[in-house]
Formats: sequence, structure tokens, C-alpha cells
Amino acid sequence: MANNVLFLGWNRVVPGREHQAMNLWRKFMEYNTGLQSEGKIESFEPVILAAHGGDLNGFIMVRGEAEQLAKVRADDVFSDLAVEANYCLDRFGIVIGFIGDSITEQMTRWSKLFAE
Repeated sequence: MANNVLFLGWNRVVPGREHQAMNLWRKFMEYNTGLQSEGKIESFEPVILAAHGGDLNGFIMVRGEAEQLAKVRADDVFSDLAVEANYCLDRFGIVIGFIGDSITEQMTRWSKLFAE
């Protein structure tokens, strides 16, 4: 089971770039589907959030092992998609996250701050 995620989040589509953003969505879905079918990631989940007044309105969570996700981040196609996302999505960002057993590892590191 995956222990890490790539969290790709954004606020809104930049006005005037809606058509490009829709094409980018399709490309991201095809890319992630290919990665999953090739065993390069465990899974991915796109999420569109309901209106809530915040600045995070959607994200894609890509699950995999740290080594798998590092390879994805270094992939030229992924880099091209990220550049395009920065162009047509407001506040687009990519964050490494921890799930499963890696949460325990992160909490153990954090708890060392309070030892003694």
C-alpha cells in the first residue's frame, strides 16, 4: 500500500484560459491513468470541492511510494503538465504528502522535539 502522495491543488482557472484548462484536465487524467496501468503509481483521485469561500477548489491526489513519486516528479511529461497548470490555474501547487505507515514515521520525527 502507498505511503506517500503528490497533492496537486489549485484555486480557480485563470479567466480566458478555460478551454486550455479543460484540455489540461483531460491530459492529466490520461497521464495518471497511464501511470497507474503501468504500475508507476498506485492510484490517483481527482477532487472538485463545493463552493466554500476558500482558495482551494480542486486537487488531484496521486498515491505511490516515495521512490515512485520522485520518478513521476522528474518525468518530462509531468513537468510539462505542471508548467501548463501554472499558466492556466490560479495558485497551482504540488506538495508531497504522507499517508499510511509514513504518517507514523513523520509523527515519530515530530515527537522527538518533545523528548526529554
